[in-house]
Amino acid sequence: MRPAGSARHARQIARDLDDRRRRRFYVLVAASTLVPGLGLTWSRRRTGLAILGTLLVLLLGVGGYTIAKGVTGSVLEVGLSRSALAVVVPAVLLVAAGWIYGIVMTAGDNLPPPTAGRSRAPMLIASGVAVLLVLLPTLQVARYAVIQRSLLGDVFASIRPDGAAGPGEGEDPWAGTERVNVLLIGSDAGKGRVGTRPDATMVASIDTQTGRTVLFGVPRNLENVPFSPDSPLRQVYPDGYSCGDGCLFEYVWTLGTQNAELFPGDPNPGLTVTKDAAGQVLGLDVDYTAVVNLQGFTQLVDAMGGVRIDVKERVCIGCKIEGGQVVGTTGYIEPGVQTLDGFHALWYSRSRADSEDGDFSRMRRQRCMVGALLTQVDPVLMLRRYPDLAAVLTNNVTVDIPQQDLEAWAGLVQKIQDGAEISSLPLTNEAIDVTDPDYARIHAMVQRAIDPPPAKGSSSPSSSTDGSTPSSTSEPPAKGAEDLAATC
Repeated sequence: MRPAGSARHARQIARDLDDRRRRRFYVLVAASTLVPGLGLTWSRRRTGLAILGTLLVLLLGVGGYTIAKGVTGSVLEVGLSRSALAVVVPAVLLVAAGWIYGIVMTAGDNLPPPTAGRSRAPMLIASGVAVLLVLLPTLQVARYAVIQRSLLGDVFASIRPDGAAGPGEGEDPWAGTERVNVLLIGSDAGKGRVGTRPDATMVASIDTQTGRTVLFGVPRNLENVPFSPDSPLRQVYPDGYSCGDGCLFEYVWTLGTQNAELFPGDPNPGLTVTKDAAGQVLGLDVDYTAVVNLQGFTQLVDAMGGVRIDVKERVCIGCKIEGGQVVGTTGYIEPGVQTLDGFHALWYSRSRADSEDGDFSRMRRQRCMVGALLTQVDPVLMLRRYPDLAAVLTNNVTVDIPQQDLEAWAGLVQKIQDGAEISSLPLTNEAIDVTDPDYARIHAMVQRAIDPPPAKGSSSPSSSTDGSTPSSTSEPPAKGAEDLAATC
């Protein structure tokens, strides 16, 4: 008969062995979770080393690519390329499959045999958690890559518009391009509306080297709108789109749509005509267009988490003018610095009924809104809300910037966000006559805003000997751009 002490000693040895096996299980599974295949080298040396070697090769490849392109450049080059994203998805899934295989095999090889009174359930749960720690982020990365690839194809163009200035190759892709001009259109197209009218039209002119941007708002009630010599509508309206208040800039899109037969093969003659007209009004070559409808704007601001605005004047919500009276007001956006959600940001940008300057006050607020959106985009927040943001862009935004140029454009936007000056030219009734506009004067104002003269104080050919300024014309001098930060 075995002594009682010997039996207790044997049981203690068995418990110690069992504890060591359990600790080893958790350590090795954790090792394979943190570093693919590391824990597997204990039981399956060759297999574990193969997984580790594959990981090392991948890390060296990604590291070398990142060093060559830079962190930002490498992320942009992959994230803005549909062909690269098509490779990323299966590559990420294959890496995850190998990683999870290593975890499962490590757990299976090191799971201790069942012992009396000690369940293996905690170890099985730990193994499942380890698998999920790898699987869930992988699926999220693959999901984002699929969404991004779809977004690039749905929102951006495949080729550059004819005659548009664009980036080239090399370290500075914008070296050969002095400026690029983008037409920004807020469209009133949407449920319950017939046709399309630009609710807000402005052109962003960007200095490609400094990021300095000037915003030009085109008044919607501008008359005698000119068309370029190459436009088919120039033959119909040789002296401009002129028939009184029935021929305003806001109706140019509809005019193009109604004369679609003059633009054979053009999928969007309304946009084509609006782009041409905006360029002629401002005296600029408009390179690209971006169109967002009202619903999309609201959702975009919400996806951004709101936009911070210094509201200068009380703005009515729900208001409109009927019979010379302001009706339908349901509330107000009060003055002061505040963060507006999509609904309030839309009314801040659109409301004009309860304002002394009407359209011109609204144009100023629209320029303020565009400037705020350009400078307040938070990449971390955008990444967290990316699926919602991508859906908004896909359903409500069209941009004719080609996909292959997006990396260069991302760098240009970064220059703007890094503190480049954003200014605006107020084409208000104090500066122009919308019923009989002097387009030569408008062009001079635009050029002055883009290339402002030297600061006052130095002598110039225009100064007379007695220090006075010649007054050979009764017309006031062309106004320049206003700093958007001071205006807003």
